[in-house]
Amino acid sequence: MNYKTDIEIAQEAKMLPIGEIAAKLGVSENALEPYGRTKAKLDIHTLRDVPRKGKLILVTAINPTPAGEGKTTTSVGLADALSQLGKRTVLCLREPSLGPVFGVKGGAAGGGYAQVVPMEDINLHFTGDFHAIGAANNLLAAMLDNHIQQGNTLNIDTRKIVWKRCVDMNDRQLRNIVCGLGGKANGVPREDGFDITVASEIMAVLCLATSLSDLKARLSRMVVGYTRDDKPVTAADLHAQGAMAALLKDTIKPNLVQTLEHTPALIHGGPFANIAHGCNSISATETGLKLGDYVVTEAGFGADLGAEKFLDIKCRAGGFAPSAVVVVATVRALKHHGGVAKADLGQENLPALERGLPNLLQHVENMTQVYGLPCVVAINAFPTDTPAELKLVEDKCRELGVNVALSEVWAKGGAGGIELANEVLRLCGQPNDFRYCYDAESSIEDKLDAIATKIYHADGVDLTSGAKKQLKQLTDLGYDKLPVCMAKTQYSFSDNAALLGAPRNFRITVRNLKVSAGAGFLVALTGDIMTMPGLPKIPAAEKIDVDENGRISGLF
Repeated sequence: MNYKTDIEIAQEAKMLPIGEIAAKLGVSENALEPYGRTKAKLDIHTLRDVPRKGKLILVTAINPTPAGEGKTTTSVGLADALSQLGKRTVLCLREPSLGPVFGVKGGAAGGGYAQVVPMEDINLHFTGDFHAIGAANNLLAAMLDNHIQQGNTLNIDTRKIVWKRCVDMNDRQLRNIVCGLGGKANGVPREDGFDITVASEIMAVLCLATSLSDLKARLSRMVVGYTRDDKPVTAADLHAQGAMAALLKDTIKPNLVQTLEHTPALIHGGPFANIAHGCNSISATETGLKLGDYVVTEAGFGADLGAEKFLDIKCRAGGFAPSAVVVVATVRALKHHGGVAKADLGQENLPALERGLPNLLQHVENMTQVYGLPCVVAINAFPTDTPAELKLVEDKCRELGVNVALSEVWAKGGAGGIELANEVLRLCGQPNDFRYCYDAESSIEDKLDAIATKIYHADGVDLTSGAKKQLKQLTDLGYDKLPVCMAKTQYSFSDNAALLGAPRNFRITVRNLKVSAGAGFLVALTGDIMTMPGLPKIPAAEKIDVDENGRISGLF
């Protein structure tokens, strides 16, 4: 059977004018800033005095595999299903990064008949948010190096600069560079490097800021380096926060688009969950909670990364909590966790499925037992799933007191998510006992240990000698009361991507600790995680094209 590609389905969609989508939420024209006919920014200042009324639904997943899980697709389909049930629903997602779009994944706006549109715009330049973030990031870098060039009155140690330039592209060649070459007029030579834009602290600041004034205050606190006597140097010391805020004044406004079924969708911000905090912006989620009765949002990668950071960092900063959690899995991916090669995932294999199920069950147990949240498992259906396999998943989840709903939203859109939507509505009507994984007032060591032992089920945390020195410095500087953002492989509960399922008898190694003072958290880098990905052997960019009429192909 010849299936239409995601981009073919999206290009055939009949989109409503964005004003009609805004009207569904009661948004007046004076709060709408159109970017063409089908996308717009919302002026959050006009909504400042509107109270929250919606219930928040978090969609997360098992650890990702090459078989795919469909977390974003499930989020879109669930929002459409809730809309079909007559609920005023808002979908809140992150913006895709150009790195994965041209690297591994292609498009990242859902799939099949559960997509957000205009798909090409969302996956490419959209409303320019990432470009503005990159410009603000690199303005700060330029001002930092210019300060050093012009006499360095702040006594910055060029060996202790922590602020990197960024570009929204997978480019391993830029991970480590030497800049300032070519003589005195061209700057002070030093080692430097690039992060991908989604790893920039400015991305995190944008996603955690609650207003333009809060954004500027957070920008001012960002640490760019240290003096020769180990005092932190901030963006405020360089008088850079005003200019950066000017570049970001429109970027803080959430972007309004629609699903294929015309459910309103706010797509805003895009930090990765393996190297950053992996959630869309507080301003978008806050706006959704003010305008909708139900808000469906998604956190990046598996629940050990995106959901943990959503709950321990974003909910703490935003002052809200989910009413229900959806954990997405596929039978195929669970068999992969059980040791089956990708080529053989279409064959029934109950023993392998049973071996892989602990990955799902551990994520579910973390949501219900560690965080005290009601949970449902959404099985993203594939034609190769057999009744025996689906029953095994259902039986194992029921042992944990969690129901399983089959999701067929890829093929059927919102109609394929009605069962899931009804279970989510049931859970939203139940009381929950939400709590954080750790107390922010605890020591850095205790917070690292809580995440590692409670969420990953590790035996503990080991810090390299360099990380131990950084821990002492951060504690001495008073940054020890901040939440922790773990940078870790997305493929495993451990810091070793090869350890699938639910491994035991391992420890987490932290090799670097740094402060993101503007974002308001500490970053702990584990294993071999990098903040600038590289392109694969055959990048997705090789298959992306545009014809003479401007019609794009190859975005999956």
